Amino acid sequence: MSRVVAVRLLGGRISGRVRVRGVLGVLVLLGVALAVGVASLPSPDAGVSLGETVDVLAGRGTRITELVVLEWRLPRVLTALLFGAMMGLSGAIFQVVTRNALGSPDVIGFSSGAYTGVLVALLVLDLSGPAVPVAATLSGLLTAGVVLGLAGHEGLRGARFIILGIAAGALLSSVNTWLVLRATAEEGLQASQWGVGTLNGITWADLRLTAGCALVLLPAVMAVARPLALHELGDDVATALGLRLRSRRLLAVGAGVALTAVTAAVAGPIAFVALAAPQLARRVVGGSPPALVASAAMGAVLLAASDLVAQRVFAPTALPVGMVTVVLGGCYLAWLLYRRG
Repeated sequence: MSRVVAVRLLGGRISGRVRVRGVLGVLVLLGVALAVGVASLPSPDAGVSLGETVDVLAGRGTRITELVVLEWRLPRVLTALLFGAMMGLSGAIFQVVTRNALGSPDVIGFSSGAYTGVLVALLVLDLSGPAVPVAATLSGLLTAGVVLGLAGHEGLRGARFIILGIAAGALLSSVNTWLVLRATAEEGLQASQWGVGTLNGITWADLRLTAGCALVLLPAVMAVARPLALHELGDDVATALGLRLRSRRLLAVGAGVALTAVTAAVAGPIAFVALAAPQLARRVVGGSPPALVASAAMGAVLLAASDLVAQRVFAPTALPVGMVTVVLGGCYLAWLLYRRG
């Protein structure tokens, strides 16, 4: 059993209880994420070594090394960490709400729905800039609303919701393919590469847009954090404690869909990070349900490490990071289904 320590701050005005294993686990995950991020900054293809990268960070680099590290590599690394954290957080929210380890936005079709909104905005409506994340969020929420409506009285619980989500994802994937095929050759090629999920070409502007969206969504995530913990006690207990289950669940789903939609709008639908991160984080920090902070840290580790593999395994050709996460996530999903079976 994990050790629990009482904590008092500001003369006792702020108090609480923390699990030592949970805190240490989060710190370890953050350290691993930082290490992976630093290891991703050098660019062997451009002739920038780890030592030269350290010199740049210390303010002693040349103009060429500063260009490579600060303008090309750093925004991609920070975006991978941020996107991974957002997807891990989204996956944890859905798995707590559905009480199902398969309750991930990419498995139940919400990522495909958000990507449909991106394609419609770009290829049909010819939109750009902040309008694309908005279109992705609205499309993801619409997908969630349709699936939830079809689930009927079971709502977010049970296999019906998961199966309907998988079916919706398959249908929307077909719609996405049709949208790509009807576009021009140049647009279709770009959309096809982007549809796998890629961080190639990420800039500071993309990072600022995503960070701004994340800051807007943070209050919603904080609002559902504590109610989600009570949610695990069961509907009867949560209702007795004064928790409005339906409204809290809808708010949680909205926050989770929005987190997924923002990443899909910038990098495309990157699969399996949201599925695997909460369960792996749970094995590191213990406890039930998956902890939100630990899931975010694990998501950052997974996506940053996958992007590092995508860049180095076939260098100088950089693969879309979604190809790596699909391979790793497929192995994890097979293992998870085996365990649950």
